[in-house]
Amino acid sequence: MTLEDIDLLDLDKWEENVPYDWFDRLRTEDPIHPQTSPSGTVFWSLTRYADVVEVSRDTRRFSSALTGVGIAPMTEQVPGISDMMHLTDPPQHTRLRKLVSRAFTPRTVAALEHAVREHVRSAVAAVSDQGKCDFVHDIAAEVPLLVICELLGIPVSDRGLILDWTNRMMGAEDPEYAAGPEDAMQAAMEMWGYANELGNSRRTSPSNDVISLLLGDDETGSDALTPGEFDGFFQLLAAAGNETSRTLISGGMLALIGHPDSVAEIRQNPSSLSTAVEEMLRWTTPVHYFARTVVADTTIGGRTVRRGDRVILWYSAANRDPTVFADAGVFDILRSPNPHVSFGGGGAHFCLGANLARMEARTVFDELFSLLPDLELDGPVERMRSNMFNGIKHLPVRWTMG
Repeated sequence: MTLEDIDLLDLDKWEENVPYDWFDRLRTEDPIHPQTSPSGTVFWSLTRYADVVEVSRDTRRFSSALTGVGIAPMTEQVPGISDMMHLTDPPQHTRLRKLVSRAFTPRTVAALEHAVREHVRSAVAAVSDQGKCDFVHDIAAEVPLLVICELLGIPVSDRGLILDWTNRMMGAEDPEYAAGPEDAMQAAMEMWGYANELGNSRRTSPSNDVISLLLGDDETGSDALTPGEFDGFFQLLAAAGNETSRTLISGGMLALIGHPDSVAEIRQNPSSLSTAVEEMLRWTTPVHYFARTVVADTTIGGRTVRRGDRVILWYSAANRDPTVFADAGVFDILRSPNPHVSFGGGGAHFCLGANLARMEARTVFDELFSLLPDLELDGPVERMRSNMFNGIKHLPVRWTMG
């Protein structure tokens, strides 16, 4: 295979597994690798850790707002989408981050831990007598959905709507989830409509929840989210936050099933669960990439990129860079330090919900180790057809009936 044969747009390859072999080849031979999309847009794949971090932290040279963060560039600004925090640059991004950070204080996250434990116990109780289940559908998807409902004040009975919209938006290229990009956009509009109704209700009757907090003025009384910004944040948290936690928990469980020595280590040394979650994040990398648009002609890693070109930050590749991670292809739950880029490469766009995701994963696995101690695979694993999200659609498992 030549470098020209590597096609990171080939979703058939991604549906089989993450193409780490391609990333290893590119990182060694052409770490700033050009490819042309079907639309004619030039994009450069960055597979080295140092380059991904450099671009992540430089919002002046590399923009998230100009044409979005997907490989396919956004051709128009759509209210609700263009207002999403990860699709903005400073100073707008800085303002939004300040406003929505009120939803992710340490106190808010800590207060959710008890609810997460209860949600895990409830999800397991619903399937425990069966001796088997689809781990993704019954546990990994269910728990983050319930947490999102708890956080946003969404009625639990509506969690199926959130799941449906999430699957259609994130799985736009997967026929099991969506009928195509138009269906994904329709799901986004349906979610915005729901967000508007919920927001209007909280504006007239504020409650003690995050929605009411976000719609109120900031602590200085001088600013608040606009309706479009609120819709964008609601979608980002309800969909992206839900899907990435689902992926982390699913991918983490799959890794543990394949590494029983790691499970034994955690049982013997429960304090290792924190480093184990960090390794699950590195190993799984829930979001494979985000893109940036080159603002003006510049260089990355000695290569010249032109204004309007797109650079793709392949987090999944950076997380296996052997110059940063010793034995990068080994799942090591005691790995420390573990400077993975699964929440982004640092800078302005570092994931605001990182601590919430970590808490969810630690709590979920802590409960599962006692509730379902001997999980094992019960059939083939099915992956989402996507090169952006490292989703697992089906993870059949079984356990010994007590």
